[in-house]
This record gives sequence, structure tokens and C-alpha cells, in this order.
Amino acid sequence: MLQRVINYKAIRQRHAHGGGHGAAPPCRPPSCGPPSRLASLSRDLGSPSSSFFLLLFLLHPETVAARAAAATMEYMTGPAAPTQGNILCCQCGVPIPPNPANMCVGCLRAQVDITEGIPKQGTLHFCRQCERYLQPPGTWIQCTLESRELLALCLKKMKASLSKVRLIDAGFIWTEPHSKRLKLKLTVQKEVINGAVLQQVFVVEYIVQSQMCEDCHRIEAKDFWKAVVQVRQKTLHKKTFYYLEQLILKHRLHQNTLRIKEIHDGLDFYYSSKQQAQKMVDFLQCTVPSRSKSSQRLISHDIHSNVYNYKSTFSVEIVPICKDNVVCLSPKLAQSLGNMSQICVCIRVTSTIHLIDPCTLQIAEIDGNTYWRHPFNSLFQPKQLEEFIIMDINRVQEKKKSAGAGARSNKHTLAEAWVRKTSELDTDRQYFCCTHLGHILNPGDLVLGFDLVNCNLNDEFANKMNPHNIPDVVLIKKSYDRSKRQRRRNWKLKELERDKEGTDTDDERQYQDFLEDLEEDEAIRKNVNIYRNADIPVESDTDDDGPPRISLAEMLEDLHISQDATGGEGANMMTE
Repeated sequence: MLQRVINYKAIRQRHAHGGGHGAAPPCRPPSCGPPSRLASLSRDLGSPSSSFFLLLFLLHPETVAARAAAATMEYMTGPAAPTQGNILCCQCGVPIPPNPANMCVGCLRAQVDITEGIPKQGTLHFCRQCERYLQPPGTWIQCTLESRELLALCLKKMKASLSKVRLIDAGFIWTEPHSKRLKLKLTVQKEVINGAVLQQVFVVEYIVQSQMCEDCHRIEAKDFWKAVVQVRQKTLHKKTFYYLEQLILKHRLHQNTLRIKEIHDGLDFYYSSKQQAQKMVDFLQCTVPSRSKSSQRLISHDIHSNVYNYKSTFSVEIVPICKDNVVCLSPKLAQSLGNMSQICVCIRVTSTIHLIDPCTLQIAEIDGNTYWRHPFNSLFQPKQLEEFIIMDINRVQEKKKSAGAGARSNKHTLAEAWVRKTSELDTDRQYFCCTHLGHILNPGDLVLGFDLVNCNLNDEFANKMNPHNIPDVVLIKKSYDRSKRQRRRNWKLKELERDKEGTDTDDERQYQDFLEDLEEDEAIRKNVNIYRNADIPVESDTDDDGPPRISLAEMLEDLHISQDATGGEGANMMTE
């Protein structure tokens, strides 16, 4: 070591005296850039403490090199940007950002399973008849595939197990609609070791099992019911019932019925609960003039739980007045309606009874409460209609209203006509009458009406009337060729599925009368769903003098929705 120091001193002396193999190169000035390690060493050797630095270089060359490098460093004007270092996973040693658990995600999932305790399979009960799902404990709800309602139902079945985690996202995974499988993709979070939050995605599979609901059980049994609505009308004609049937179909009130039974003078609707029957009664009272009463019978009684089981019966009686009936009002009722004539014609029955005076065109409406306070009956039955031929007809100008007279119809025209029965064409006997059908009748037309001269009126109010105030003939409606009307009828109606005790030969004729009333009365037609009959071609309506027809714009297409293979909204969940 001492020998090396002496050798370096000799080299230094030779450089100082310019001896040796030549003069030493001059030192590089500081302004020419950072000095090299050798130049820095040469300056240190030329200083008074060169012996100290030489010894330091020989003993610790790293320190001298670090000092030479520090001479070249530059100072930073701004603060240093903080940088986050990585740590090693305590399980596998992989560099990871620091976290409270000091473990990577893979090791953390291997150590902790946040979905533990959450069932990965479940069961849903589905009723094929009504296409509803069971929501425990005993509620059946209507859900379509991949709907919010069905997703909520599936999550409610896992509500207890999901209480320990935080649900982030939930959605359906597509499955074949007929596979009886539903798959849910759930995303949950949970706090694990030392406050670290772990997020995990997993799939829950539900198996759809078939189970018939209680309502469908009762429908199939056809004898088990808790409430019945008995609708009655004491009349021979069923026009009001046909109209009521279409209203029920339009508002879909028949869907909750267990059974519909048709009897001679009405219909019986059977229900599984009293509330559904009460809803039907309220609907009937709003659509047709009627009155109702109810009763109940005790079936069983549990003395321990104080539970009573009743069967309720609702009786609804519809007023015995139908369209095209001739009625005789009481004097008091006729006076309260604007001093109209006691002999009137019923032109329509909706929520009220619509009457018209054929001699003055005065109209009036009678609701159910007014009728039951002042009841009246029909003077004739539909079978007593006779056919007349118009011999002569004259339109009458509008008559001056009397004091206290009510409103008059703007859709009818008052006329005076001479008519003759088609059964008495070989005689010269004619009848004079006033009619409200002056806008559609012409000489030579056939018209249906009632003969009041040759009949025996068995009515309380008609027998007390002055015979001069009773007309000879009351014309009801114009007569058309029925067979031709049936051939040209390109529309149809839907019917209720009901049990019939027996078929009456007169039912078909009454149903055809109802269809003709729909064609002639636009006001009734607005409340009925009329469907186009695709089997009959559409004909251009060029016959202005023919019977009235329903336009194509008023008809609905009779759609038959088939099953959707993609499981879209409206698709059936099950197939046979």
C-alpha cells in the first residue's frame, strides 16, 4: 500500500516538473462542461490535501466516484411528484399496490368467498292455465319473461341470503323459453380482511316447475265457488243480455269467473271471492238500469280461530224493457218527463231507458231508480210485430212546442202515413198513424209495427187512457230482406263461454235481431267490439237504398297472437 502511494507521488512530481514522456495536458476549465473523473482526480491531487484524497481514493474508490458524480448534479426548482410504490403479496409474492389485506385479488378470492351462503339454484312455481308465478306465501302474480316483475320475484326468494352482502347489479342471462330454466347474473360486494372490499360476479339458476293455482283448481272443478251473481230480466226477448254480453267481453270482466251458466231468464256468474262478485254487480248497475240485493249463507265456522266461511249470492234484476218495445207510462211519470204522451217507443237501452214519442218526437231518458219508483211494462211482445206496407207518407213540419215540453230528437223525422197490413192486401182497409221514421220510409216500403186497434191491451195505465189518445198503429222499424243481410254481413262478434241448459229455437232469431240493431244504431255500436270476418269478402257499398251496414273503419281485426320463440313479451312460458 505504501509503495503504491510513493509511486503515485513520483508520477505527480514528474507531471509538475514537466518531465517524463512529455508535458501533461492542461486542465479543462470548469466552464467547458462537467469534468471527467480523471480531471477531478487531477485537481484533487494538485491541492494541498492531495495526499488525503489520494489515500481516500486508494482505500475507498466508491466514495471518490460518488463525490465526482455529485459535482455534476443539478438542483430541481419544483417539488418532487409523489409516487406510489408496490408491495409484494404476502401469499404469492407478486408486486401489487398496497391494500389493507396485503394480498393480490387472486389470493384474496382463494382465501375468502363472499358468495358463501347464497344459494346458486332455486325453484319457481308456474301455473300453465293462467300463466302466473307464485310469490310466497300464497300470491300469484302475472310476469313476462325477463321483466322487472320477474326479476324482483327471483331476488325476493334470495332476500335473506343477500342481506350480508351489497347487491350491485342483477340481470337475466338469455335461456331458451321452453327450457324451464331462468338464469340470473348477480354482482355483489362485501368487506373482507382489514376493511378490504371484494366484488364478485356469480350466476343463480332457477328451475321453473308447474303448479296449478287455487283459482285454476276451482275453475277446473266448476262446482267450488264462494259468490254467485244472478242476473235476471223478466222478458221474453234477450236483446239486453246480448248487449250486456258484449260489454262484459269488452271490459274483460269474464276473466275472473269460475263458471258462467245460462238459464231461461238470465245468467249466473260464479266467483271465488265476494270482492270479485261485488265488482261485477257494480259494473252491471253502471251499464244497465237495474237493482240488486244480496244474501249470504254460513257454510262452516271455526270456533278456535273465529273464522266464518260464507257463500254469498247477489241478485241483479234488469228492467223488463228492451229496444223496440211499446210502453205505456203512468200519467204522473209522463207529466214529469215534459208532458209527453203516455204511449212511447223504446229506441235504446243503455245505462238508461231512451224513449221517444212517435207523435211529437219528444225524447226522454229514465234511469233505474226512476223506473222502480214508477214501473211500467211493455204492451206487446216481439212476436206480435206485424208487417205493414206504406201506401202514402207525408213529412210534417216541426210542430210548436207546448208549455213545459221536453227536448225533441234531431235524428228522426216526423211523418204522417197511411199503411196497410200485408196480410190484408185483398181488402181496402188502411190505418192512419204518426211515425218517427219519416227519414227512412217511402211509399211502397215494408215496415214492422204493432196494431193497437185490433188487440186487447191488458195494461193498468192503457185501460185508463182516453181511446182518442191511443194511436191505431205504432211503427217500429223498416223491414229488409233478412237472408240478404246475413249474406252481406262481413263482421262478427265474440261470445262468452258459458254452460247452457237447453237450446231454444227462438234464440237464433233473437240474436239476428240484435245484430240488425247494431247495424241500425250507431250509438250502441260504439260500446261493442266488432271484428271483421275474413271469410266474407268486402263489398263496395253502392246500394244506398239497401239495409244499413257497418263500415270497415268500425271493425277490428281478429288477431290470434302466436307463441314467440324468442321469449319476448307476451310469449307463453310453457308448451305442451
